[in-house]
Amino acid sequence: MDTNELISHSRARFDHATARRVLKEKYQAKFTFAHAGGLWQAGPELLTTLKCCAGDVVILDLYEAPVQVNAEEFREQVLQRWQEQLNAWLVEYEELNKKR
Repeated sequence: MDTNELISHSRARFDHATARRVLKEKYQAKFTFAHAGGLWQAGPELLTTLKCCAGDVVILDLYEAPVQVNAEEFREQVLQRWQEQLNAWLVEYEELNKKR
């Protein structure tokens, strides 16, 4: 391998790593949403918290403000948001890996 090939290969790897990081940041932002006057981030931690609760409960949002929500209904919304965004992320991630 000559020097130009090595440089080209390293640039391609750097560009791919940067694209993956940007893609992750894009979808991390999409996990954030508003509900019942609070701001939430859909994810395993929130889903687990809601799974442990029943009925109307008070939990802390991203700004650590107490918000009352119905645990079952809210859990369904969080799960739906989480899965939709993960599925979309997977599609883009696979397309990115094909370009590699």
